[in-house]
Amino acid sequence: MSTAKKSDNELFHRYRNNPILSVNDWPYKANSVFNAAAAEVDGQILLLARVEDYRGISHLTTARSENGIDDWRIDTAPTLKPEPDKHPEEIWGIEDPRITWIDQMNQWAICYTAYSKGGPLVSMALTRDFKSFERLGPVMPPEDKDAALFPVQFNGLWAMLHRPVPISAMLGAHIWISYSPNLKHWGEHQEIIQAREGGWWDANKIGLCAPPMQTDEGWLILYHGVRTTASGSIYRLGLALLDLENPTKIIRRTDEWIFGPKAHYEREGDVDDVVFPCGWIKKDDKVLIYYGAADSRLCLATADFKDLLDFVLHCPVV
Repeated sequence: MSTAKKSDNELFHRYRNNPILSVNDWPYKANSVFNAAAAEVDGQILLLARVEDYRGISHLTTARSENGIDDWRIDTAPTLKPEPDKHPEEIWGIEDPRITWIDQMNQWAICYTAYSKGGPLVSMALTRDFKSFERLGPVMPPEDKDAALFPVQFNGLWAMLHRPVPISAMLGAHIWISYSPNLKHWGEHQEIIQAREGGWWDANKIGLCAPPMQTDEGWLILYHGVRTTASGSIYRLGLALLDLENPTKIIRRTDEWIFGPKAHYEREGDVDDVVFPCGWIKKDDKVLIYYGAADSRLCLATADFKDLLDFVLHCPVV
């Protein structure tokens, strides 16, 4: 895999031939392709990409590759479309999926954002083959998004990270955890990772990126922070580490961002200055992130797993 030299202070290396997917590769008409969930399925890399049509409404479509880099085989029609007649919360589209394999259930759980008249909310679907889906419907009320499941239970309960937005912007948008006995009804809500204040890169608004990654040291969390500037918002990435047995306990958190928009394809698009991964995959000693760049295309970056873990373990104790 050929990668470009990483920027100073960034742990991830951009794939030299980014972007790896765009509307130019798509088998049907679309405005943009971005923010894809990622999983290893039957020995292949599967991306479940957000595709925005020319109405501005998004749906989800799968792309598969043997090496996760090129030769993508893309579904010739949308894989998972909004169904507002059956699910009115999807009236303005479905967006930004995260995929988690649930070994106990022998299927994949997909958390995604359904855009309702009341605002974005968290919905969920289950699948074994990414062809047929069981929609569970809304699991969090609006406004809420950036959700993903842990792959295991804690004290007999499923756990989900998500990002509700308070009515008052002054209160900030933070990452919460909630628990459920059945994936449908959720409670024991608790705020666990707070957006910082002031001039920080992750002040006022943060959100989960990819699903939690289990390591020997804890649950590795990739999250985005939003810096508001005079010329718009900048989306950058950071890491946190949660306790393996008690994911409400934060062990470490990066002070500095580890990846941010630098390349032209990340800085210019439908929404400038955005890197937004919804999926990552650990392969041997590497971590691959698949990220939306400027809400217009899909890109790939890689890091050494050991570098990520060493970096976060040397960050301040929270």
